[in-house]
Amino acid sequence: MSAALDGKIAVVTGASRGIGRGTAIALGELGATVYVTGRTTGDGELTIDTTARLVADAGGRGIAVETDHGDDEQIGRLFERVGREQGHLDVLVNNVYKIPDPPAWGGGFWDHPISVWDDQVGIGLRAHYVASWYAAPLLLAAGPGAAIVNVSSPGGQSYHFSSSYGAGKAGLDRLGADMAIELAPHGIACCTVYPGSVGTEFIKEWAEARGSNVDDAQTPLGVGRAIGALLTAPDLMGRSGSIQWIEDLGVEFDVRDERGRLPPPYARRQPAE
Repeated sequence: MSAALDGKIAVVTGASRGIGRGTAIALGELGATVYVTGRTTGDGELTIDTTARLVADAGGRGIAVETDHGDDEQIGRLFERVGREQGHLDVLVNNVYKIPDPPAWGGGFWDHPISVWDDQVGIGLRAHYVASWYAAPLLLAAGPGAAIVNVSSPGGQSYHFSSSYGAGKAGLDRLGADMAIELAPHGIACCTVYPGSVGTEFIKEWAEARGSNVDDAQTPLGVGRAIGALLTAPDLMGRSGSIQWIEDLGVEFDVRDERGRLPPPYARRQPAE
């Protein structure tokens, strides 16, 4: 029996690690050809080349494309390549994000360098707009059933981490809702997803350094499988323009992570500092 995304072409941005990697693998499990982007290449553990191999191991086809999403021209070349090799694009998952170094967690906005805005809003919002702009002709070529998924955060609705973080996520939520309106006449969906607390490599390292763990968090693969369930839902167009919580998708579609668990629920409140 064929997989749900056999023959489909996807781009997942920021896929060397974290939610991007989990999503790329999950789409591979569904049979998709997945272009995975990021800046880190090679045979190391957290690279786009390794993610591409994991996509193939999962049953899809992984294609690594080195891309700095802070550079519009590189984003353009990514989608030029997809167009040249495939002629269309069925799925764009806007996930890429840059965590400031050090992270802008806590304190006042005046305590952080202005550059955190460029990190969190430039890469976490503007780069998604640019990717969507370049992807649009390819999505239109695919026609009805194509989709954009924007990976956002509950920080779009309540205070999380910093002012710049919230501005970027709220902007992404609005962008997705408005792009859905403009894409609707073409039968193309645009949805925003809200993961909860996710045990990414970065978060695991951060928790371990503080003597805590994230064993009860959502996993990147679990989040990716929920995104896959959304993309293959028969009422995808009816969900276009909405925010879809990963935990709700898990319950609705009985999505299980690699531990056999539903995505754990997220306490829908401001996190403790």
